Amino acid sequence: MKKNLTASLEIDAKATLGEGTIWHPLENRLYWVDIEGQKLHIYDPETRTDREFATNQRTGTVVPVAGGGALLALQNGIYFFDTGTGSFHFINNPLPDKAIRFNDGKCDPSGRFWVGSMHLDQTTGAAALYRMDKDASVHEVLKGITVSNGITWSHDKKTMYYIDSPLRTIDAFDYDDTSGAINNRRMVAAIPDGLGDPDGMAIDTEGKLWVALWGGYCVGRFDPLTGDLLQKIEVPAPHVASCAFGGKNLDILFISTAREGMSAKQLNEYPFSGGIFSVRTGITGVAANFFQSSAITNLKYCWEK
Repeated sequence: MKKNLTASLEIDAKATLGEGTIWHPLENRLYWVDIEGQKLHIYDPETRTDREFATNQRTGTVVPVAGGGALLALQNGIYFFDTGTGSFHFINNPLPDKAIRFNDGKCDPSGRFWVGSMHLDQTTGAAALYRMDKDASVHEVLKGITVSNGITWSHDKKTMYYIDSPLRTIDAFDYDDTSGAINNRRMVAAIPDGLGDPDGMAIDTEGKLWVALWGGYCVGRFDPLTGDLLQKIEVPAPHVASCAFGGKNLDILFISTAREGMSAKQLNEYPFSGGIFSVRTGITGVAANFFQSSAITNLKYCWEK
């Protein structure tokens, strides 16, 4: 096991539930959300400025859109966000119940948007994983999910890695990049006892998985071929929620945390909980995939009219 590293505070954001970290490789900015704080954040590390946009709904995740703007998975649907005007535009809502909200999500190598959900009471099996195709149609891919979380794809575009947090495993599927179909679910790693539950996930250029460990005070680097925990990034906050490689060379791991569910004693002991942390890992990550859609281009024209 490699030597553990310790992340340092990047933004003292005091987010209720910091999530959805993703690096925009063209803008060189970190996008992230505060789910319960109902905000989208765009952070520029060079100027150390963090812009906030109120969403007025729980905000599960954010991904960049080819041609500009971003997709946001909000409480009552998937929206396009115009970063220039700050305006939101509704696209689709597959959620069957107001007690279910969107959670983590990312785009696959072909530019489809995958996003999962969870019941507000974390009811077992009440949630699902969805895929929004390039025509903006949404399809339920997996049923019986409890807390849909981290998702990423292998470099050869043949494997999708996925986390349903209460299972405390990292699972893999055979993935067809042409159609977006998945099958042959299997476990590739189990979270060791004492390290909490797996949450958000990123992949590096060596094909290893970096998993935020809620209740584990760390991000773990796992080998999906052996299941081994290779390294830990220690974080001075118990609720570690998501992580993403960023910086111009994609060699900085940005980590979001939460204050939700913490006692006054815990907050006193870990006052920077809810902040964004960072660490230079010595390993490079993989650039984020953009949502690719002519449908969005057509919708933009209608919105502008």
